[in-house]
Amino acid sequence: MADDQQIARTILDYITREYADALQGALIDANTPLISSGLIDSLSMVSLKVFLDNSYRVRISDAEASAEAFDSVSALVALLRRLGVK
Repeated sequence: MADDQQIARTILDYITREYADALQGALIDANTPLISSGLIDSLSMVSLKVFLDNSYRVRISDAEASAEAFDSVSALVALLRRLGVK
C-alpha cells in the first residue's frame, strides 16, 4: 500500500520528466496549479490520465478527468484514493 507522499512523488517525477519543456525549469510541488496555470495543457492531461490508469490500474472516466481533478498533484492523489487506490 502506497502512502499519499509516495503516490505524489511518482506523479511529480512523471510530470517533471514528461513535461520538462513546458515547465521550463519551473519547480513544482504537490500543490502547484498545473492546468489553471497553463503548465499542463489538455493534450498533456490526456497522457497523464493514461499514465495514472496504467500505473495504478484504475479507470479514470472522462467525467472524473476534469481540469479541477487534474489541477494539482494533491488533487490527483485524492482522485486516486476515491477510485480505490491503496
